[in-house]
Amino acid sequence: MELGEPNEASKRLVQRWEAGVSRTPRGVYARALERVTGRPVEALGFSLPVPMARVHADGKGGHDMDAGVEDTAAVVDPQQAARPGEESFTGVWLSRYEFYSSSREATYEGRHHVVIVQHGNRLTAQSLPGASSNPDSPLTLDLTVDRNVITGTWVEQTATDGYYNGACYHGAIQMLVESTGRRMTGKWVGFGKEFDVNTGPWELHLVGRSTSKAALAQYSTPPE
Repeated sequence: MELGEPNEASKRLVQRWEAGVSRTPRGVYARALERVTGRPVEALGFSLPVPMARVHADGKGGHDMDAGVEDTAAVVDPQQAARPGEESFTGVWLSRYEFYSSSREATYEGRHHVVIVQHGNRLTAQSLPGASSNPDSPLTLDLTVDRNVITGTWVEQTATDGYYNGACYHGAIQMLVESTGRRMTGKWVGFGKEFDVNTGPWELHLVGRSTSKAALAQYSTPPE
């Protein structure tokens, strides 16, 4: 209740956690456990089913995403799975994605501070002014939440005086939400300069729940 998020935790549910039957509590429970114990849920023996992902050349002219192996065996307990609309994703998030530039033969990173607004199971995200690692490259996301799966589309307008000469890129995205509701990790797909289909990792990390004018002004700066 201290977090303003009433839950229905029972003695039986706590026993399932203690016995290791359930290793991935729903977000509302994970946040309550962190508040009560003062420790991250990982330190309490729970596994988060969303590993870090990195992009790499696949040796066939494309690029794939490799997932870390330490958490890939984690399975969400059906009795613990988040219900649609349970989580509140409204807030300021750090968006980070990687892409491979064939013309420069190197992997680059795009970072934005974005504000997410939730309406039911729909999320809309818009980068804040001046909050891009690449100047003048506004980013928008249109997403749908289905339990711990996020699916949607993205659009980024590059700077007219930048390397991509103002080109507008767009594509699809799908991510998994970790049990704390503070991190999403997944994969984007989109077309390149030569209209080939590319892919790579994309992550969103929550940096603040507030969307007040002061909070948005605080994050209207390029991410470090």
